[in-house]
Amino acid sequence: MRRLFGTDGIRGVANVEPMTSETALKLGRAAAHVFKTRPGRHRIVIGKDTRLSGYLIESALTSGICSMGVDVLLVGPMPTPAIAFLARSLRADAGVMISASHNPYEDNGIKFFSREGLKLPDDVEEQIEQLVVSGSIDSLRPTASAIGKAFRIDDAEGRYIEFVKQSLPKGFDLEGLKVVVDCAHGAAYKVAPHVYRELGADVTVLCDKPDGTNINRDCGAIQPRVLQEAVKKTGAALGIAHDGDADRAIFVSEDGRIVDGDQILGALAVDLKDRDCLARKTLVTTVMSNLGLEQSMARAGIKLVRTAVGDRNILERMLSEDYNFGGEQSGHIIFLDHNTTGDGLVSALQVMALVRRSGKTLSQLAERTTLYPQLLVNVRVRERKDLAGIAPFQKALRSHEAALNGTGRILVRYSGTEPLVRIMVEAQNSGTVQEIAHHLAEVLRTEVGEA
Repeated sequence: MRRLFGTDGIRGVANVEPMTSETALKLGRAAAHVFKTRPGRHRIVIGKDTRLSGYLIESALTSGICSMGVDVLLVGPMPTPAIAFLARSLRADAGVMISASHNPYEDNGIKFFSREGLKLPDDVEEQIEQLVVSGSIDSLRPTASAIGKAFRIDDAEGRYIEFVKQSLPKGFDLEGLKVVVDCAHGAAYKVAPHVYRELGADVTVLCDKPDGTNINRDCGAIQPRVLQEAVKKTGAALGIAHDGDADRAIFVSEDGRIVDGDQILGALAVDLKDRDCLARKTLVTTVMSNLGLEQSMARAGIKLVRTAVGDRNILERMLSEDYNFGGEQSGHIIFLDHNTTGDGLVSALQVMALVRRSGKTLSQLAERTTLYPQLLVNVRVRERKDLAGIAPFQKALRSHEAALNGTGRILVRYSGTEPLVRIMVEAQNSGTVQEIAHHLAEVLRTEVGEA
């Protein structure tokens, strides 16, 4: 059983195991050993978000990597997708991002990318973890000139800014498009405003003053209320909210409403298809995406492929079956023609370009995808019993599924990170959704709920 790596790297409270300097140093040593697969000098890129603990983790990782004879390229606060790009651009052996994404500042995390800018396969993460736990490389100690060096890369921001801008066609600009961007006091606080302004947009910037403790606090993709108010106040065409590491974006329409992530996916997929840029006329998303999205895509001649929850699963399906566009309702969107991971800045540019190109408002574009009423209820459990073996719950589930008779969906699964069962219900009628979700939740609370 894996002790360090979870579903998306390593994450926890900073300075508490596993997010301590001691473990980070061991991780640096282990990762350096695993990534030294070619002859010659080796290098690993390290980036971080704006958390106070980023200094602690960055220093420890750097020390561990250098102690194994591998050089470190330090790029400072940068979005997670920038590290995926820079691993490729700087011809590095790997990239490391220090971030806990949308979590509060007390937490931090470590995520690795391969030299191709891809998240690591499970077997490579397991190899790194085994080296950390076993201590089998403790005796490997390069000396003298074989010790690694650390370099600060001054042009990393500029490289990434140009890379993101190139996701738009040559000569296309956003001249005069009025937008508001909320940087969440996070990793995008410098680069996002630069990108949007350099393309001509009229940008109002919120939450771009990180102090080490204010990342994601009452702002960003998790708390977009301030952004909604600013969009209405400034008369902007749309608002963009990034999370702490800017691998995703959520959008606010011109009237101050949050646009559902599935509606953004739908609008972008139709636009790609209309421009003959949607590979195999397919959108890849997860089991959590709304049934209304699937039906809207079918009407537009677009196939919808579902995967398990998580952008890693989406990317794996895209790579294995030659698709180029996919994403989650949460705002993780992958344009595989542009980057190898979800990129909030690339996503924002594509949405802004669609508004400019179509001449429509974001509200009008979103309305192309009609969503079913959907409700997600979380039930905290005292133990993870096999849901299939809970007879009263299965009886209730079968009864509700029979009543829906194909006009809705019920999805029940355990959370990958918390002691929760997530119950998602969709139907044509919101009253039906409420009734089914709360009844199933009550049955589960009775059977396995926390005391």
